[in-house]
Amino acid sequence: MDLKSFIERISNSLGISGCEQEVAGEITMAWEQIADEVRRDNLGNVIALKKGKNSHKPPLMLAAHQDEIGFLVRDIDKDGFISLDPIGGIDPRLLPGQEIKIWGREETLGVVGARPPHLQKPQDREKAIPLEKIFVDCGLKKEELEKKIRIGDAVTFHQKMGWLNENIGYGKALDDRAGVAALHQVLLELKDRTTPLDVAVVATVQEEVGIRGAITSSFALNPDLGLAVDVAFASRPGLEKEMTLNSNGGPGLEIGPHMHPGVLEKLKEVAGEKEIPIQLIGVPHPGGTDTYVMQMNRCGMATGLLSIPLANMHSPVEVIDIRDVRRTGRLMASFCLQADVEFVEGLKCL
Repeated sequence: MDLKSFIERISNSLGISGCEQEVAGEITMAWEQIADEVRRDNLGNVIALKKGKNSHKPPLMLAAHQDEIGFLVRDIDKDGFISLDPIGGIDPRLLPGQEIKIWGREETLGVVGARPPHLQKPQDREKAIPLEKIFVDCGLKKEELEKKIRIGDAVTFHQKMGWLNENIGYGKALDDRAGVAALHQVLLELKDRTTPLDVAVVATVQEEVGIRGAITSSFALNPDLGLAVDVAFASRPGLEKEMTLNSNGGPGLEIGPHMHPGVLEKLKEVAGEKEIPIQLIGVPHPGGTDTYVMQMNRCGMATGLLSIPLANMHSPVEVIDIRDVRRTGRLMASFCLQADVEFVEGLKCL
């Protein structure tokens, strides 16, 4: 499956934190065609193995999270209106007027209610409506709804991935399905190549609610070296330049306590050799990505973090440039082809 087809399929799939079975199935099906082994662990992580020359050594781990933000059905009132509980970082200001999908016994569409400005008090017009006061209208009575959905059913934004042009895509869950797509590109690049080490490619679960999948998968794999790929803020009007990356500028390499200096220098070296553009960004306070727990796994792991520029993060219409996704995958694949036992052992001496 090519990169664009893959990212469309996984963006459109259900996969809120703790309910990743559908998107995990799509990832598994695609990776079984291009990896040596694919399995899913007890928590739901998808782990693909590309066998290398030194299979007796700990693998090199690559990780990106497959889960997305969303909601659970909290209640259905007597008139058939639905209230929601958030899963992950939801901005209530984005919700009024949005179309959502409830993944129940039957897939059910709804619209988030919005109070018209004519009926709002002047002091309320500049305020976000608290999530507990937001309701969803599915156009059905309570008894009809209860045949289709249940308390606790998963809810996502109803947004099919689309393309503004050949390269600019928009859709839900591109945080971090764009990163998972970069891992797919890695496997495509390595399909007919032999790496020095085994490479374990992991689509982790439950990152948005506590980086949980990276904890369990890195513990099980116990690698000495790992890269994570997530998204970072793409440059847009009104955003501080030092906090953003340029779309179509290539992957960001984050510099800070979570990036081993030897790993950073190797990534920069490989990028130069392969003429892959990169962007450097300083992040003095690590946390919030899979890298954070990978680094502290067991006795420690030399880690690096690559970031794909993403606009409109945690919204129904996140925007990426597919060229950045492809370059990120190419850079990681080239890194894997050069990361041998001698390189890993040398990292311990820095």
